[in-house]
Amino acid sequence: MAVVGVRPLAGRRLSSFFYRHPRVRLAALLTPAMAWLGVIYLGSLAALAVYSFYRLEEFTGLVVPEVGLDTYRQLLDPANRDIIIRTTLMAASVTVACGVIAFPLAYYMARFASPRAKTFLYVGVLMPLWSSYLVRVLSWKLILAREGIATWFLDQTALSPVLDLILKTPAVGGASLSTSDIGRFLVFVYTWLPYMILPLHAALERVPDSFVEASGDLGARPRLTFRRIILPLALPGLAAGSIFTFSLTLGDFIIPGIIGDSSYFIGARVLQATGVESNLPLAAAFSVVPMVVMVLYLFGAKRLGAFEAL
Repeated sequence: MAVVGVRPLAGRRLSSFFYRHPRVRLAALLTPAMAWLGVIYLGSLAALAVYSFYRLEEFTGLVVPEVGLDTYRQLLDPANRDIIIRTTLMAASVTVACGVIAFPLAYYMARFASPRAKTFLYVGVLMPLWSSYLVRVLSWKLILAREGIATWFLDQTALSPVLDLILKTPAVGGASLSTSDIGRFLVFVYTWLPYMILPLHAALERVPDSFVEASGDLGARPRLTFRRIILPLALPGLAAGSIFTFSLTLGDFIIPGIIGDSSYFIGARVLQATGVESNLPLAAAFSVVPMVVMVLYLFGAKRLGAFEAL
């Protein structure tokens, strides 16, 4: 019985200690998460950055642990430079397209949709995320194929000449939508669109109705109200959504490997360097590129208040 009585007493003493020392309590709560973030996550990124300064000995195929810029000079080769530019431009274009498509839907959901319609639209936005990512990409491969439903629909609506004209466009065309950059762009937009809609909808919901009403009472037309009131207040949500769409496109390697032609993106090039070539320093250097791009992008997004909208 004495042992049983000691345990509640020790528990009360421990609780009292943490109550009297809130900073110790906060440190005890945050230490496990911060240790995981600092040691596992940031530590692995630091090791990746250090590894990118090593080089691969061409004759032996072994990694030489000598710090230098030889591996980064390889990124300036025309082929590698094109991969970086192609990936960044695709990420930027997907982000812009997602913003243009998501804004009207998010605006309707936030300001005009009834509770029942809003629930239906929420389910419609989130439903693609309930299925496997790989299954969705493979489904689009079949949809965009020359014998797929997209080509059949365009044939039925007499729009196949437009499709042929698009596919003949240099740099973005191909034999079919499934083997072109246009098709790759469509799949990227479809896949990451929910990540733009949700933060944008949250930002638009926080726009006070009184601001919009006051703008109308002062004689502003709807277009001016949108440009001067709604859009600036929704900009943090737009920036927050762009963080997801831009970063996910920048690092994805599954969609470029399944949809489009044989042109490489950064993710696919990293996969090749770590697998077929066994050139880990080059893979690390390629991995540093999205990290640097995202640091600069996040700095700009922070100035727009994106983190407050997450």
